[in-house]
Order: sequence, then structure tokens, then C-alpha cells
Amino acid sequence: MSSARISTRAAPRPRRRPDTHYTIGATTILELLQVATRHPQALAALHRLWAYITLAATGIITEEATPIIGGLAAHDRYLRLSVVGICVAGGTWVADLGLYYIGRWRGHWVRKRWPSLRKWMLRTLKIVRRHPWRASIAVRWAYGLRLTLPIACGAARVSLPIYLIGSAISALTWSFLFTLLGWAFGRTTLIVLGHVRRYENQLVVAIVIGVAIAFWVMRKRHVEEEVVEVLSSGDTAEFPKAERPDDMRQGS
Repeated sequence: MSSARISTRAAPRPRRRPDTHYTIGATTILELLQVATRHPQALAALHRLWAYITLAATGIITEEATPIIGGLAAHDRYLRLSVVGICVAGGTWVADLGLYYIGRWRGHWVRKRWPSLRKWMLRTLKIVRRHPWRASIAVRWAYGLRLTLPIACGAARVSLPIYLIGSAISALTWSFLFTLLGWAFGRTTLIVLGHVRRYENQLVVAIVIGVAIAFWVMRKRHVEEEVVEVLSSGDTAEFPKAERPDDMRQGS
């Protein structure tokens, strides 16, 4: 009797065919992008859309320089003035809302992680609890406390509707004021130099340097002390003084 050999090798698995739906979808998107890049108006619209997204994302980082540059671009008719103001306001408002939730959920951790914020949070917490509307509306205008004040609003458990409305008012007024200043800056440049587009890069550099110098001067003058006094105007109770590093080490 002849014994037949039984093969133990597993049968090869059939190759999985690529999903035609995804392939067709990706091809269609690439074709649409190619057509759009060939059309000058569509390409300009994509550039404007990217500019609006950049303004919304960088407002919390570059502060006043962002709406001023956006207003300058609006004067040059590259962007729309109203859309610039709304985008900058929306981006900073979302960032301030994120800081609010950091203070609400991780306020104690923030005070431990960054002792320099702790001393100002202790001073602003009492103000926030007494004046939630005033503190919420001041989040964009509180120079020197733009990170501390939203976190303190969250740590003090300011009502979310109050903070949403107050911080939205703050972001809109701040954004449109400096956007209009940027537009006026472009108008002044046009009157003095007779041209704006030719000096766009130099103007942007000048705006960034000017804002940086202004922040350096305010930091040297300890403008946050004045902001705390303004926010606490009308209160008769004594507010806690900023702790020195030696006091914080002894307390810990």
C-alpha cells in the first residue's frame, strides 16, 4: 500500500482587494484640487482661507500683532475686515475657554507646576469670586494676566454661561479694536509713503517688533499690579499680597 503524503502547509490566503470606494474618493479629491489650483480665483480663495485660519490660530500667541497685521491685509484688500475681526476673536475666545477648563479641572496642579502663576492666581481668585462678570469681560484686556485670569475664572468655578458671554464680549471688542488699528496703520502708510504692498514685509516686521517692545516695557513696569488694582476697584477688603519665593518654600 502506498501512503499519500498529507501537506501541512496552510493554503495561501487570497489577497485583499483594495477598497474601490476609498480609491475613487481619493482620486476625485486629487482631481478637484488640481482643477482648483489651475483656476486663479479658486487658488486665491484657498490662500485667503489659509490666512484666516492662521490669524485664528496665532492670536493667542502673537497677541496684538495678529489683528493689526490682519487689519493691514484688509486695508490692502487681500482680506475682509469683518472676517479678520471675527476669526481673530474666535481663535482667542476658544483659547481662553481652554484656559478656563484647565483652571476648572487642574487649577491646583497649575499652581504647583508653575509657582510664578500661583502668586497671581491667589490674588485674582478673590477678585474673580466677587466680580465674575468683570473678570470674564477683562480676560483679553488684563495685560500681564491673560493666562492667569482665565485659569483663575475656572478655578473659582465661575458659571460657564457668564464666562462664555463675558469672554466673547472681551474677545470681540479686543479683536475689532486692534484690527481697525491695523487698517488705520495701513491707511497712514498709504498717505505717508504712497504705497503699501511695496513695504508689506517691512511693515509686518515693524508691527511685531513694536508689540514685543510694548510687552517688554509693560513687564518691566509690572503692569499686572495695576491691572489687579483696576479689577479690584470698589473693594474695601485687603487682598493677599504676592508671595515671595522664600515664603513659598517655607509654606511648602
